[in-house]
Amino acid sequence: MKLTRRGHYSVQAMLDLALQGRDRPVSVAEMAQRQQIPAPLLEKLLIELRRAGLVRSRRGVHGGYLLNRPPRQISLSEILQAVGDTSSPLPRLPADEAQTDDWVARLVWVRLAQSWERALAAIALEDLYYDACSYRARRQRDAEYTI
Repeated sequence: MKLTRRGHYSVQAMLDLALQGRDRPVSVAEMAQRQQIPAPLLEKLLIELRRAGLVRSRRGVHGGYLLNRPPRQISLSEILQAVGDTSSPLPRLPADEAQTDDWVARLVWVRLAQSWERALAAIALEDLYYDACSYRARRQRDAEYTI
C-alpha cells in the first residue's frame, strides 16, 4: 500500500498526538519539527482532521491539538478519508458494469476493494500506537547494545 503524502503525514500527526498529546495540547510548530512535516501543510491537514471530528484544538499560548476520541476509537480508514486519501492498491474500476469487458475480473476486484476497506477500518490508531511504542523501544535497545 502506498499512501499519498497527505495520508502519510495525517497518520503521522495522529500518532504524534497519541504519543505526545495525552495530557496537553500539541502545537503545530512542535509537531512539525518533531515529525519533519512542513508546518503549513500540517496545519491544513489538522484543520481537515478537526472538521472530521478526529481532533480538537485549543487556542492561546498553551494551545494546540488533541485527539478528540481515544485512539482505540479512531480507525486508519477514518484518518485517510478525512484528508481525502483514496489510496488503494486496486485499479480504478469503471462505474458502469456494462463498460467492463471482463466481468469476472471486475467481480474479483470489487471483492478485493471491499476487503481492503474493511481492513483499513479494522486498524485502530491504538494498534499503530502500540506498534510505534514497540518499534521505538526496539530501536533504543539496539542503539544501547554495542560490541
